Amino acid sequence: MCRGISYRRSSERGVEVELNRTSWTGRATLVASLFLAACQPVGARRPPAGPSIPVMAEAAPVGEAAPAVGARVGAPGSPASDGVTETRGLWVVRTTMVHPDSVRAMVARAAGAGFNTVLVQVRGRGDAYYSGGIEPRADDIRNQPAFDPLALTISEAHARGIEVHAWLNVHLISSASVVSRDPAHLVNQRPDLLAVPRELAEELYYLDPRSPAYRERLLRHARTSSNGVEGLYSSPSDPEVKQRVYDVATDLVERYEIDGIHLDYVRYPNREYDYSRGALDRFRTWIVEQAGDDQRSRVASASARGPFAFVQAFPEEWAQFRRNHITDLVEKIYVGVKLRRPEVLVSAAVFPDARESFLFQYQDWEGWLRREIIDVVAPMAYNADDDLFDAAISRAAEVAGPQRVWAGVGAYRTTYEGTVRKIDIAQQIGVRGFLLFSYDWSVASGAAADGQPFLERVGRAARAPTR
Repeated sequence: MCRGISYRRSSERGVEVELNRTSWTGRATLVASLFLAACQPVGARRPPAGPSIPVMAEAAPVGEAAPAVGARVGAPGSPASDGVTETRGLWVVRTTMVHPDSVRAMVARAAGAGFNTVLVQVRGRGDAYYSGGIEPRADDIRNQPAFDPLALTISEAHARGIEVHAWLNVHLISSASVVSRDPAHLVNQRPDLLAVPRELAEELYYLDPRSPAYRERLLRHARTSSNGVEGLYSSPSDPEVKQRVYDVATDLVERYEIDGIHLDYVRYPNREYDYSRGALDRFRTWIVEQAGDDQRSRVASASARGPFAFVQAFPEEWAQFRRNHITDLVEKIYVGVKLRRPEVLVSAAVFPDARESFLFQYQDWEGWLRREIIDVVAPMAYNADDDLFDAAISRAAEVAGPQRVWAGVGAYRTTYEGTVRKIDIAQQIGVRGFLLFSYDWSVASGAAADGQPFLERVGRAARAPTR
């Protein structure tokens, strides 16, 4: 259930959803007046989109009745759990979204291989692979002002009965080696909103984020660190960061006939983040506000020792604080999307080991499923070992029912035969479908045989589900 929701009128955004974690209880009357949106089955296609792809969907005015409550996607016993079409999906990386020819070829190849869903990366690194967004246009398409990669994908895909989901990288906003040249990019305009690793916390706490040295120190750390962090992340606990991602998601839902919003990197990179000044100050305020009588002495002691003392004195609370902010954003996006277009599916790519995800990335995807603030999760079970893949997907299916799980298959980490076996495993488990990572690798590096490219071989070999 989505709880603790309040509304306010915004002259620019229509209805804006705010989630207030301090009021999870005692708001039953308000919650009852809202809707918990029913999603259409994935296989239920709308008529192909016409020439005008963008749509302006108005949010329901405050005080008006919301759409009727119905069964959630994939909930046990719901129509979706009985008759949903198997999702045969492809993650499509932004490198394919850079030219009209590559977009058209992608859709044609997906259709020819029997795939019915594409998840196209339209927010790759804090930028926009579409037109008119609130974030800067991606450097790769800056010299093609008339080209709208997302609109073209929708037009081509819907004409073939293929669903289009907008894939957003949430907190990873820049690679370490290539930084956007656009001065309006978050990395250049607002370095104070960047996540800071523990190693740099004391050095950067007292350094003005507007100093060029601040961003450069973060970049140098990302380039040389051995902790597997891909680049620069935004600070998940910052209200401006959460609002920005929310605005991106709802803007896409309002202006494009997309079938879904797909969240990736909706997590912390690891336990060593985020020690930015803003995050530490927010945690200190949070602890002071909620501290009980048994914690007063610890609070007083930490206050006397400085800002870093709080995370040392309250390690479990520090972990939960970070976990709360990731969950808050997921719920905020979910409610905002459903208010605008209830049929749009909200999904997330998640770490396959739920415990590891919970403890180290602060990504409580099992909790999201239980609380029904996500429609579908895609565990990225990118493992060559069939037994490990089976265990990861089976565990995810046990949490809230198999119809709320897409099996993430890492084709680049296995063979053609291994890819087909994993698809078969997912079908035997009975999950909602599978996603192949990635289209781009499949057509560029996947091995062909008998005159058939890798993508087509996989698509034709994946048997029809027997359930």
